[in-house]
Amino acid sequence: MAYTDDAVKAKLSALNETQESIVTVAQWIMFHRRHADRTASLLLQRLKDSGANKRLNLIYLANEVAQQSKARQKTDFIDAFEPVIAEATSTAYRGATNEVQQKIRRVVEVWRQRQIFETSIQELVEARIDGKKPLGGSLFSSGSAAPSELQPLVSLHIAVAKASATTVTTTQTANNEYEKLTDPSKTAPSPPVHAARLSALLKSLASAEGAVSESIKARRALLEGLEKLLDSNKKSLEKEQGQHFELTNRKNTIDAKKREVEDGIMRGLSAEEATATMSAGNMGPTANGAGHDSASAEPERPRHEELTPPPVESLTPTASPRPASSTFTIPQDASYSKQPDADARGAPVPPPLFSPRAGAVNGISHDTSRIAPTPSNRQYSGSPGSMSGGPTKKRKLEEDFGGFGGGDAMADLDDDVADLLRAESGGH
Repeated sequence: MAYTDDAVKAKLSALNETQESIVTVAQWIMFHRRHADRTASLLLQRLKDSGANKRLNLIYLANEVAQQSKARQKTDFIDAFEPVIAEATSTAYRGATNEVQQKIRRVVEVWRQRQIFETSIQELVEARIDGKKPLGGSLFSSGSAAPSELQPLVSLHIAVAKASATTVTTTQTANNEYEKLTDPSKTAPSPPVHAARLSALLKSLASAEGAVSESIKARRALLEGLEKLLDSNKKSLEKEQGQHFELTNRKNTIDAKKREVEDGIMRGLSAEEATATMSAGNMGPTANGAGHDSASAEPERPRHEELTPPPVESLTPTASPRPASSTFTIPQDASYSKQPDADARGAPVPPPLFSPRAGAVNGISHDTSRIAPTPSNRQYSGSPGSMSGGPTKKRKLEEDFGGFGGGDAMADLDDDVADLLRAESGGH
């Protein structure tokens, strides 16, 4: 089917809510994308003349065409829909039931998420369907998301967007009518018809002129608001730059003063250390005989406790008597000089195993006077191994060894032990 206005109107009239019908009409429209501007105008006109349910179907059709064009990277219909999409959406939204309005809102939200239209057009669409609460909360919206400094610019920007959309639509319509009426290839109509068409074209041109004038006025107001905001920010910038310069100078001054104070403290400590070192060096030699010749001299090493135990003399009480002699003295007892010849039974008595007088054991002489003193057998006075300990130790030795003076040494032994000892001693 060839593209004509009647063909487009017939397609739009036959459109229903099914997905198949919407996709079929959308493919036919996209096939004739050369007439995208005319199709957009006819779609807007048809939407205004239709009821609420039919308007929702037309919004679905525009959504399908726009998304398919975006996916195929064909901007013909995107550019054609931008001037009329805000008015078409607001027309379909006003007077519709709550259910239809929620469906239109979902379509508009999809456009925002997928970025089908430019930001300004998207914001205009949201502002037209709900001026106080536009979808998405964009920067230039009347919602509370905008800062207080930008609130005056929000309304100005919305006015510019509305005027721009209206200007595009009216200008395009006036230009199309002007081209048709002034086309030299077409036959001129009768004077009354020609006069009527000229009158209609005049109205279209006047409407487009008025729309452009409103757009210029709104844009100038927006520029004035932006210039005021710019001047205010410039003044604030100059003020902040001055504050920054002053704070930087103060910081540098305080930093230099802090370093000066710290250097003075360090110089004072160094002087005190030098004075203390010189005073310590003038005190003469230390306990170990070494003097402090310079500040870099090593400090005195700590004293440690010796591991060698102290001598016994240091542990002896002060009032203890001094030992008389270091020589071991054996008491001279008359009973040791007489040696028995035989016991009571008439048997000869062998010499004793130990004779204190002779210093012999088993016939072996142990006369200590004949043994040269060596370090092993030398006795020192007061040492733990010394046998001399004064009169007290001498009396103790007499008491211990006094019983060995006389009598038979084997008298108290058993006969077998006595015979064995006699046999070992040679029969004595």
